[in-house]
Amino acid sequence: MCGIVGYVGPRQATSILVDGLRRMEYRGYDSAGIAVINGTGVKIRKAAGKLSALVDKLKTETPDGTIGVGHTRWATHGAPTTPNAHPHLDQTGRIAVIHNGIIENAGTIRKALQMRGHNFKSETDTEVLAHLIGEYDTDNLEEAVASALWDVEGAYGIAVICSEEPGTVVAARNGSPLLIGVGDGEYFVASDASAILEHTRSVVYLDDGEMAVLKRDGYRVRNLTETHVEKPVNQIEWDLATIERGGYDHFMLKEIFEQPESLHNTLRGHLLEDEGTARLRGLNLSDDELKRFDRIIITACGTSWHAALIGEYMIEEMARVPVEVEYASEFRYRNPVLDDRCLVIAISQSGETADTLAAVREAKRRGARAVGLVNVVGSTIAREVDGGLYLRAGAEIGVASTKAFNSQVGALAMVSLRLARLKNLSVLQGRDFIRALNRLPDQIKQILDRAPEIERLATKYHKAGNCLYLGRGVNFPVALEGALKLKEISYIHAEGYPAAEMKHGPIALIDENMPVVFIAPKDAVYSKIVSNVEEVKARKGRVIALVTEGDVEIAKLAEDTFTLPQTHDLLTPILASVPLQLFSYYVAVLRGCNVDQPRNLAKSVTVE
Repeated sequence: MCGIVGYVGPRQATSILVDGLRRMEYRGYDSAGIAVINGTGVKIRKAAGKLSALVDKLKTETPDGTIGVGHTRWATHGAPTTPNAHPHLDQTGRIAVIHNGIIENAGTIRKALQMRGHNFKSETDTEVLAHLIGEYDTDNLEEAVASALWDVEGAYGIAVICSEEPGTVVAARNGSPLLIGVGDGEYFVASDASAILEHTRSVVYLDDGEMAVLKRDGYRVRNLTETHVEKPVNQIEWDLATIERGGYDHFMLKEIFEQPESLHNTLRGHLLEDEGTARLRGLNLSDDELKRFDRIIITACGTSWHAALIGEYMIEEMARVPVEVEYASEFRYRNPVLDDRCLVIAISQSGETADTLAAVREAKRRGARAVGLVNVVGSTIAREVDGGLYLRAGAEIGVASTKAFNSQVGALAMVSLRLARLKNLSVLQGRDFIRALNRLPDQIKQILDRAPEIERLATKYHKAGNCLYLGRGVNFPVALEGALKLKEISYIHAEGYPAAEMKHGPIALIDENMPVVFIAPKDAVYSKIVSNVEEVKARKGRVIALVTEGDVEIAKLAEDTFTLPQTHDLLTPILASVPLQLFSYYVAVLRGCNVDQPRNLAKSVTVE
């Protein structure tokens, strides 16, 4: 969601800030702005809408200055208007603040400040914070920020500048990601490494409760009690080319086509075919510890939650360990039953999802062991869990997750295999499963080579107003994920259901105008899903079916089919998700939608 970038150094700041904001557009936003300090004070330029609106304004109003901050906003307090866009000034106009997160007691502070004569120009909690910092500021911006932060409750990642300290940027975080970029005689602050990757790969990750003070001659990190904090400098492994489109029309399409490589990278180095198991040292759990867990909870949000549901089927089927899948947003509010015999697996592409991070902290507080499956090295969840696996899927820019989803399922498959081999799975069964895993990247490529078939289907169905996705067993979560992708980027109303549940309500919606997508491989419940297809056909529904190669029975019933390569039953979701991703993509393009930045959505949801 919201993006932060700041700069202090010898170069003109405006172009650096705008380029950094452009790199973070994928996160989702509804307005943008910058603040730059020069000899005449703080100069602010901001605009509602896309970054292009701000760029147009800067063509005639470009502020000079070698220190500044920039922001893309995803509305929380107040509508997406220019007055509500960041940066915000304090009462005197000397201090400019940009902010990710939510100040939960902003209303109370606003009333107190108004009683002391403060006038506000926006509806935002961020302007309240700016005014509060201004009240504390006498001649030391750093201490003013620290004092103000003692008064606020909620989540924040902030960057602050002041016209009276024109060589200083103060940044702080609590629950909202923030990092420092260390350049050659220049320093950066950002909420996402992509914003500064053009200038440096050396970064310092701030933790909750920490502040950074950036000056032209260096930086330092402290906490709110003035204690100095030593922080390691990390090197970003990926380069600028990985966050460019590389000839594809959209990031989403590029990332769909990267899946043979991204899944291979997730699996690489973990699978031990001779032993029929997976080596997962990153979990930081011995075999004895893994065997001791008698219950597993997987917690996640959105697409990651769908991956978690697939993991539930895998672990229970293979390892015979009971699994619960929890929405992270609900987990800590329902008084979960946890103890040291429960393993909590948290899944997040960004590693910064606020609800999932809160679930991790709650699990650890209650004595459970928490591990993470995340894609971003150095992310907050990666640093706070007891162990875990990096997905190694590469940077994912498109808001609608594709390659990260299949890497999550691949990682869960390896966890399932490891647990199963410690429990009851034979070495021969383990080897068979590994061989099936290793075939997946090539099988995905075979599907991608047939993308024009999916594009033709999209041409046929892109004007539909509603769509139903149905699957059984381990493919029910694929139905949920397929429906989510379609609604996210094409704005077509779509729902996923267990196929057998169709007759308990959704069947009332089926008519000759309703496309119904079945995930129908030839597995243990094949005969049942054939019956469900018959039920839809009897009501004149338009059946689109994903079937196993060689299937002729459903092909006779469906209006359209797409064949999938044969694989292990539990791994079908990885293959089935690919044509569904392509279908959503092509439908959205045909409908003229903004594929990579769908309305109202954010890539990394860092507020509750």
